Amino acid sequence: MNFKMLTMGAMALAMMTGSALAASGGNTSALDNPEKMAPFYTDSGMKTMKSEKEFKAAWMAMKEEDRAGMMKECGDNAIAKSHDNFCKMTKQLGGAN
Repeated sequence: MNFKMLTMGAMALAMMTGSALAASGGNTSALDNPEKMAPFYTDSGMKTMKSEKEFKAAWMAMKEEDRAGMMKECGDNAIAKSHDNFCKMTKQLGGAN
């Protein structure tokens, strides 16, 4: 009986871990796309944000739907946490203005 319970517990854990990895492994966030994010950073490692003026210019140069998509992603707590500075700047700009 105990062996059966341990086996079932292990299987449940394996299934939960697999689905969690599948959900996080398919990172399709625009905020993780180096091509879209490069204009906002001074370095290729995307650690140092450009000045507010340069950030705003890059933001305004984007298509409206790209800005809207990024703002939506910044609304997701998990994504916003990993892109904290970027999301703060977009919120400071009021999204598109």
